Amino acid sequence: MRGLRRWWDDTAGGLPATFWYLWSGLLINRAGAFALLFLSLYLTAARGASPSLAGLVVGAYGIGGAAGTLLGGVLADRWGRRATLLAAHLTAAGLMAALAFSRHLAVIAVLAALVGVAHSMPSPAFVAAIVDVVPEARRSRAFNLQFWAFNLGMAVASLLAGVLAEASFLALFLVDAGATLAAAVVIALKVPETLTRRPAVTPRAVVGRRPGLHTALTDRTFLTFVGLTFLLAVLTMQTSTIMPLAMRADGLSPSAYGLVVALGGALIVAGQLFVPRLIEPYRRSTVLAVSTGLMALGFGTLTVADGLPLYVGAAVVWTVGQMLAAPPNAQINADLAPPELRARYQSVFYLTFPAASFVAPALGGLSLEHLGERHWLVVGGLGLVAAVGHLLAGPRRERRVAALRAESARPVRAAH
Repeated sequence: MRGLRRWWDDTAGGLPATFWYLWSGLLINRAGAFALLFLSLYLTAARGASPSLAGLVVGAYGIGGAAGTLLGGVLADRWGRRATLLAAHLTAAGLMAALAFSRHLAVIAVLAALVGVAHSMPSPAFVAAIVDVVPEARRSRAFNLQFWAFNLGMAVASLLAGVLAEASFLALFLVDAGATLAAAVVIALKVPETLTRRPAVTPRAVVGRRPGLHTALTDRTFLTFVGLTFLLAVLTMQTSTIMPLAMRADGLSPSAYGLVVALGGALIVAGQLFVPRLIEPYRRSTVLAVSTGLMALGFGTLTVADGLPLYVGAAVVWTVGQMLAAPPNAQINADLAPPELRARYQSVFYLTFPAASFVAPALGGLSLEHLGERHWLVVGGLGLVAAVGHLLAGPRRERRVAALRAESARPVRAAH
């Protein structure tokens, strides 16, 4: 029992109540996040769209997400974390309900873009709020738990969504809207505002730059990290955009796709809490290189997949890569951000995901149509490029983080 207690303390101990309410809101939201998993299938099966057109409509969600991410970062720093989270969740619930009853592809594309805005706005605010309330020494475990909650919710959503998609696409959208509304209620009742109003200060590493989005957008070390994360996000987005189309082409049902996605979520739920101790002895750049390499191997394996067993085996490999990548990726992102620009840096970082949400389906649909199974060789190659990039960029990034920490221990100059 003492060993179990020590493991729990190391994994989840010492985190404030506000973090757990944020965690709960995220879990509820993700457990009902059905619609985007099956949007490409919905468009091709129920609305008669071609794979290329479906990819472009799903890509509209990514375009909206890019705008929503930047908007969410600015609002979270100026307006507040709580207000941004509430506005985004309530708006997303209403838009998802409207999407449930839309029939024309043009209307669906517009609504998908608007849903992308609303869905992406909370990400910078969520992470900024976590950094606000969790002491630096415990942030790695907080980010690990955040990733765990995200995937626990995704596992639940995938299992239920596969069944619901075969019965009613309408139910997918309405349950998604209801879960988003429930998450908004938790935030409204239990999450206080975490943004502390204080004079802006800028570490010496970024003194002289305009304090705002411009600072993040001209920070080369940070942008290199963002670019590598974008490649990782393109790989990750294959599971919700291109893989369902590939499985359908191989004669597999929506419930088979739901099973593969749920398996990945189940592996993360079962094993993610053990990851911090596993990777602790190694440099973050090494961990990220190994994890991205595993993802490249997993998706590359789909080149020869023609049945459910190979899809399941490949999913195990790339899921292990995702598990290893999550804590160092989030921690590096938090370490590189000046405190007064925390949400803005998060918004630039989170641009990688809506950008990947556009690139993965828009180019991936064309690639799958014209290259067939060779599409997965291209995806695997992108993963290998990212793995090498982490090894090359890691030392400079680590020096930058060390310099920021040293400067934060000294008096800092006020930003002008």
